[in-house]
Formats: sequence, structure tokens, C-alpha cells
Amino acid sequence: MNIEQLKLQYKSELLNNVVPFWLSHSLDKEYGGYFTCLDAEGKVFDTDKFIWLQARQVWMFATLYNKVEEKKEWLDCAEHGANFLLNHGHNGDFDWYFSVDRQGAPLVDPYNIFSYTFAAMAFSALSLAANNERYGEIAKATFEKVLARKDNPKDRWDKSAGGRSLKNFALPMILCNLSLEMEHLVDPDFLKATIDTCIDEVMEVFYRPELGLVLENVTQDNQLSDTFDGRLLNPGHAIEAMWFIMDLGKRLDRPELIEKAKNIALEMVEYGWDEKYGGIFYFMDRKGAPLQQLEWDQKLWWVHLETLICMLKGYDFTGDERCKSWFEKVHEYSWKHFAGDAGGEWWGYLNRQGEVLHQLKGGKWKGCFHVPRALFQCWQVLEQLEKK
Repeated sequence: MNIEQLKLQYKSELLNNVVPFWLSHSLDKEYGGYFTCLDAEGKVFDTDKFIWLQARQVWMFATLYNKVEEKKEWLDCAEHGANFLLNHGHNGDFDWYFSVDRQGAPLVDPYNIFSYTFAAMAFSALSLAANNERYGEIAKATFEKVLARKDNPKDRWDKSAGGRSLKNFALPMILCNLSLEMEHLVDPDFLKATIDTCIDEVMEVFYRPELGLVLENVTQDNQLSDTFDGRLLNPGHAIEAMWFIMDLGKRLDRPELIEKAKNIALEMVEYGWDEKYGGIFYFMDRKGAPLQQLEWDQKLWWVHLETLICMLKGYDFTGDERCKSWFEKVHEYSWKHFAGDAGGEWWGYLNRQGEVLHQLKGGKWKGCFHVPRALFQCWQVLEQLEKK
């Protein structure tokens, strides 16, 4: 593994291909905000705006400004999106819609808690970039709403009849990352309590040592559920969560937590790898039963990118050669299939055999986030490894 060469590869792809793609094609200069539905050439094929993707792009450009270089065009891009979010993204009380039309008219109510989590991340990062206290207050107000809804994430928009009450892995996982993003704005004792709760949920509730797996759903009293949702696995989610946990372990000086997270990540990537065609499955069933998700065997961009981050961090933090080997394996697959001939932003969706399924660079679920974040994270970790 040539660390210097890899570092330059990730850095160059981020700064010379991916960031320019979004700067060139995504800004709506007439109505504000960003277009995310972009075809292979970067042309807009749908103008609806999805709040969590708007917020993710604000966060990404604010973070580049904060951590790479104070480039005015990056800050301008972040504030361009933030202004649209403030004017159109919420109901006036920072309840963030799921989607709005191009002009900002609400389309889908604020049922999705991840509109809130990424809005909090966005305005937290932008408060640092722009040195603007108002952005920080918006981030804190939104963070408080997230925590208030953590036991019932869909709030009054929950369509469940209540006969089977399961809790989901996604929110405690995201809170592990969001908590560190909010650190400069939140009372330290309150933040520590929030982090401790999230770590416990991820590592002691959703990770099941008797299975060696991280589950997507458990019952309210933390038991297994032998149902479609209860058997569901999402290897990418679990692996992404483990690099969040490793970051928390580093921040809290808890090497045992880093070690446990690294080992869980290795279990999940080994379990999720497709031995026949390569790549990591999107969804799996812990008992091997047929899945309700018909896209279960697709290979998705974010799953592999999060795995690259996680394996590099595992190798950096612990020196475990298995992490290095998995990074190299996933790196080869990802650059061949997702980057390949994509140019600019990467492809998002492959079939099981590794062939591109959709000729798009962005859509309802894919925006300016996982690719640039992963390229940035890998570049930074490789730079640390180079210094060692």
C-alpha cells in the first residue's frame, strides 16, 4: 500500500473532480438552494429539493472551508444553501420538511428526523465557517428537537398502528456523529450524557454479540424480533457507525471502545461481502430468509465509501493488518466500479454483478455528501499514516 500515492489520489479526486462537479451543476441561481437530481452529464432532470440533501451540501462546503482552505467560493456555496433552508426548509419553528419544490413550496411534511439531524450539522459547521452566532442558535434549536423526538422519531407523522413497536438503529448511529459536530455549541456535561447514551445503544443494544452482527431493528425492550424488520441487516450502516464510534473513542481516550468498534466492523464487512461478484450487499437477513427489499443485492456507493473510511481508521488507530487488507480490497472495487469512467461525481447504484444501474450522479437519496466526505476523510487519515 503506497500511502503517499493513495493520499494524493483521494485528495485530487476530491478537489479536482467531485467538488467542481457540484459547484458547476448543482447551484440553483434563480431560486436558491441546490439541484440534486443530476444525470451523468450533470444536467438537471428533476427540480424538487430534499431538505436532508440540501443540508448535507451546506455541511460539506462549510466543512471544506473549515478544514481544508478558507476559499470564498466554498463559503458562498454553503451560505447559498443555508439561505434557502432558512427561507423555505422549515415551518417557521425549525420543523424541517422532507421536501419542497424548486421555489420552496412544501411538498412533504417534517416526518423525517434526518432532515433535522443534517440541518443541525449544517448550521453547526456553518456557524464556525461564517463566524455567525445565529447559525449556531439554529443548530442548537434543531438539535434539541432531534433529542426530543429520539424515542418517537416520526412524531405525529408515524403511520404505525402500534401493534409491533420496534426501535431503529439509524438515529442513535447518526447521533454518535452529530454529537461531535455539535461539540462547540453544547454544554459539555449534557453532550457527554448524550454521547454515553448513544454509545450504549449502538454497542450494547443493536450490536448482538451472540450473533456477531449489528441489527437494524430491535423491540422496545431490546429483544430480537423474528420479522422482516427484526431480521434486517444493513452492513453499510453498521460499518459507518463503527467509524463514528472509533472517532468517539479517540475523542474520549477510550482505546477499548476503538478496539471493539474495529472488530465489529471487521465482522460486518466479512459477513456482508459478496464472495461471488465482489462488493458489499445492501441488505441482508440474519436468518438468510427472502427480503422485502427487492434491491437487497445491489451495490451502493455509500456502503463502500463508508467502509473505506472505517477500515482506514481501524488501521490508523489500531494497526490491525486486517483493516489494511479490507481497505485495499474495497478500494480496488470502489475505484473500478463507482469511480471508473464516471468523471466528476461517482456512480451510485450497481447491480449485483457490478454494472452501473442508473445513469445519474444525484437524485432523491444521493447528493453532495458521501463521496466528498469519504474522499476527504480518507485523504486526512492517509496523511496521518504518512506522518507515522
